[in-house]
Amino acid sequence: MRTILVTGGAGFIGSNFIPYFLESHKDVTVVNLDALTYAGNVANLSEVADNKRYIFVKGDICDRPLVESLFEQHKFAGVVHFAAESHVDNSISGPEAFIRTNVFGTFTLIDVARKAWMSSPFEFQPGMESNRFLHVSTDEVYGTLGATGLFTETTPYAPNSPYSASKASSDMLVRSYHHTFGLNAVTTNCSNNYGPKQHQEKLIPTIIRKALAEQPIPIYGDGKNIRDWLYVLDHAKGIDLAFEKGVSGETYNIGGKNERTNNQIADTICSILDKKRPRASGKSYRDLLSFVKDRAGHDRRYAIDASKLEKELSWRAAENFDTGIVKTVDWYVAQS
Repeated sequence: MRTILVTGGAGFIGSNFIPYFLESHKDVTVVNLDALTYAGNVANLSEVADNKRYIFVKGDICDRPLVESLFEQHKFAGVVHFAAESHVDNSISGPEAFIRTNVFGTFTLIDVARKAWMSSPFEFQPGMESNRFLHVSTDEVYGTLGATGLFTETTPYAPNSPYSASKASSDMLVRSYHHTFGLNAVTTNCSNNYGPKQHQEKLIPTIIRKALAEQPIPIYGDGKNIRDWLYVLDHAKGIDLAFEKGVSGETYNIGGKNERTNNQIADTICSILDKKRPRASGKSYRDLLSFVKDRAGHDRRYAIDASKLEKELSWRAAENFDTGIVKTVDWYVAQS
């Protein structure tokens, strides 16, 4: 039986990935290393808490002795690395934590993996030839797009926030360990995720939360910033494919082909809530929309070309935005 290390598995994407991965791979044990910062919650993994193939360890990916001890104890056959500081607003107000976790933390993990799995550059320890490090990253490393075009795996990096700069740095570290040492590494870059278990600070949970609380719903700037939205379970399936079948050293973009402005997102959610949870006043939730000062350096548009993952690994998104957002709203309403 293989044992896989998942970092940051108590966060939004990781806590959707782990149950899916355990169900899809009955021969795998997952060790989840998570520091449980404000964005991590063990309750996100209640459905696997009693699974004998799931082990939770509270700890920091920057803690090298801890990471080394886990590699020694569990003899990991692979790493799926989610752990990251990820909220752009927080990276503007406090960038140091992003550099520490996203850059130094990634370095610590991949360097420990290299030393555990390899005897010298391009020489694996016996039986570890297929051990793999999968690094989960973001489309924000590519910067911003104009009115047309899509990010591809060969788009030059142009990060515009401390968050995206820290993720770009971590991507480059992973790339360097593949090319310099021959480490079996794969990187995925995703578009904006949405779905169950997302932290309340993010756009879609904020809209739902504020609406249900009868509070002003804040929309940055003119609300015309565009993102490509990816349902979190579709992302988990893409990561699984890249981890199991991707080519070493390659990058795979994962996107939903669901471009929406923030205004469209808010309008759709308000429309769903108007039907599912009508306001006592009889008014639409749209009346709560409030435009606020724009985020510093706010990228205008992101959109991903996922054709490489589709063609080479036969990935397909099961949800479009219209279906996925209803499931998402239903989940948050049930939690309220």
